[in-house]
Amino acid sequence: MTEASASTIWRWLHDDAIKPWQTRSWIFPRDPDFAEKAGRALDLYARIFKGRRLRPDEYVICADEKTQLQALGRRHDTVPPGPGRPGLVEFDYLRGGTLAYLAAWDVHHARLFDRVEQTTGIVPFARLVQQVMTVEPYASARRVFWIVDNGSSHAGKTSIARMHKAHDNAELIHLPVHASWLNQAELFFSIVQRKALTPNDLGSLQHLARRLMDFGQHYRNIARPFEWTFTRQKLDRVLDKITAQPQPLALAA
Repeated sequence: MTEASASTIWRWLHDDAIKPWQTRSWIFPRDPDFAEKAGRALDLYARIFKGRRLRPDEYVICADEKTQLQALGRRHDTVPPGPGRPGLVEFDYLRGGTLAYLAAWDVHHARLFDRVEQTTGIVPFARLVQQVMTVEPYASARRVFWIVDNGSSHAGKTSIARMHKAHDNAELIHLPVHASWLNQAELFFSIVQRKALTPNDLGSLQHLARRLMDFGQHYRNIARPFEWTFTRQKLDRVLDKITAQPQPLALAA
């Protein structure tokens, strides 16, 4: 029992070294080759591959997919912001279906390729690759590196062979599992989410598709390479810090 005021107790808790009510989600790297796979992508961002500088006719593409994008038609029109109040978005909505948005991003030249598909998969991803690899400078490039995550559309060694068979100058580079945050296409998707899909008051798939493609065209006109600062050296420091963390206790049988 204490007679301390609520503000005093709050100050004690705020100043305490240990705050057991605060947690942060994290995941321990499960891929034994995490550093090698992640470092390979980071080297490519620095225009290096296997210790050699990339030539001008070698390109680095990041590709990814936004899946299950919903068209949500609001039961009342969205009210734009006014003096002293935010915009108003109706809570109730009608579902208009889902689609997928695929994008490929040229890391060093800020070129964007995008498309809308009914769903993700091997065939839709192949159409995105075809969209890029049949135009210059990629069609006649010495080599085009494609950095992707481990989604089912482009997972495993089979996908590497499939990519090379379709385009002999294309090389698929897989990030380690749970490392999609190293994919620069995710940066573009975060911009799409904030600028084009929030709030979601798109009542039909046609409206949603048009919004995505219109935004993609707008972004092509203003795109600049991302200022990527996370290097292989920083990755090594992060991994050293993670491995120094105490391991979770094993649960009793």
